[in-house]
Amino acid sequence: MMFQSYALFPHMTVEQNIAFGLKQDGMAKDAIARRVGEMLELVQLQKLGKRKPHQLSGGQQQRVALARSLAKSPKLLLLDEPMGALDKKLRSKMQLELVNIIEQLGVTCVMVTHDQEEAMTMATRIAVMDQGWIQQIGKPDDIYEQPANRFVAGFIGSVNSFEGVIDEDLPEYVTVRTADFPAPIYVGHGITGYEGQPVAFALRPEKVHIAKEEPEGDTNKAFGVVEDIAYFGSHSVYHVRLPSGAKILSNFANMKRWDSDGITWNDEVWVSWDDNDGVVLTS
Repeated sequence: MMFQSYALFPHMTVEQNIAFGLKQDGMAKDAIARRVGEMLELVQLQKLGKRKPHQLSGGQQQRVALARSLAKSPKLLLLDEPMGALDKKLRSKMQLELVNIIEQLGVTCVMVTHDQEEAMTMATRIAVMDQGWIQQIGKPDDIYEQPANRFVAGFIGSVNSFEGVIDEDLPEYVTVRTADFPAPIYVGHGITGYEGQPVAFALRPEKVHIAKEEPEGDTNKAFGVVEDIAYFGSHSVYHVRLPSGAKILSNFANMKRWDSDGITWNDEVWVSWDDNDGVVLTS
């Protein structure tokens, strides 16, 4: 198990920390030395073997804790919030390094995390839990694009969610009537439901287009006013207030410098989305 606090022995060197479990198993000294050397090379700390934990950075301490956990060649590695003590940039780097090391060794890993981005980056399968119950299990893209219910949709990433009822339920399309939009929402495929059924329509912000000109078509669009803008460098998030009082978020990729100058606070805009961009949630 790799602990959130790393739990390194402060009076031991890096090499001694990695060797601790092997010594407890009674492994021969020469075999321990070889294994410790292999682990130091794996986590790229060959030159720091004689240092104590307090002489290492947070990322280096994490690598030592990982090497100690892997030294005994476990069949199952348990990670308890392994990146919690790292800053955001170092955490992003270590996530990929940890995945590469685990894949290289072929170790099955179960990780507990409250960081949704970390789970999406590192996991091949995700289990989303709520109050002790598993709500959905699947690949990261399945969890994100096809959430099983309202909780999963809201827990993983940002989402626009609108409550309504199924207006038309046909094999080739479904419409959802909601008080938030003047016209029913059009979904370009059938679902397992019935007319009049209460549902939620979930729509990711990156699927929402924003423009000053009214888009073509009669459905899946709404007029509103830009209430807030959050600038994240790579993209901006526009908070658009609709006449109904509902708010819809739209991600705008900043692919050019100052590309978002065309839309600013209090501008009147149109938001729209494609027929299959959203998900109808029945639970």
